[in-house]
Amino acid sequence: MRFRNKIVLVTGASAGIGADAAHAFAEEGANVFLTARRKELGESVAEGIRQKGGEATFFQADMGNRDEIASMVQACLDTYGRLDVAFNNAGTDGAFFVDTHKHPEDAWDQLLAVNLTGVWFCMRHEIQAMLKHGDGAIVNMASMAGVKGFAGSSGYAASKFGVVGITKAAALEYASRGIRVNCVCPAVIQTDMAEKIFHQTEESRLATAASHPIGRIGTAREVTNAVLWLASSEASFVVGEALQIDGGLGA
Repeated sequence: MRFRNKIVLVTGASAGIGADAAHAFAEEGANVFLTARRKELGESVAEGIRQKGGEATFFQADMGNRDEIASMVQACLDTYGRLDVAFNNAGTDGAFFVDTHKHPEDAWDQLLAVNLTGVWFCMRHEIQAMLKHGDGAIVNMASMAGVKGFAGSSGYAASKFGVVGITKAAALEYASRGIRVNCVCPAVIQTDMAEKIFHQTEESRLATAASHPIGRIGTAREVTNAVLWLASSEASFVVGEALQIDGGLGA
């Protein structure tokens, strides 16, 4: 029960890693304030937590909309009175397997708006809330595409390299003020997004698994376990880390 009575905000919590993390935080005693664009799915995750005896509130918000991000953090404070942990998980995939000079402009704009500016704006409001009580932990969702180049992913890479950069900068700014900032960098994880991008055929599924030295792709819970550790007091000396959860892909 590492998060007993802690207030935890999770973005992009309607499915995949975000939904799994919301459940895991609640299982360890947190009051979870979860957000996503998809209201029906998000409400379902919150209800699932409550049915297991946990405490959860859903708030619909688009991480590409700055006003909605500001409203999200304020709603969390209005509901629970404070913010202890934030997992900025929401993201979009944009365009993959396309050369840089052919990358669609609209996909580029959306990737940066959600994956990078959205994370920055979340941090902007979360940090202000945490400074009021002098402690907190933030974990941002980056990617192996934020620490290692992959052909055909220039827009996604730009957004995720940016997440690693702002994580490290903010970590240095707030470490002495009691707020730890880190990020996770997963390789391919079994989610709906990965299914759409990498597993369109059995051949591509096998190739994706084989590209990881461990011989398989990861699970949402393997990422969740790392997120919860980084957010907990067990990682109290970990600051500005870009933790690779990659089956050896980046070794």
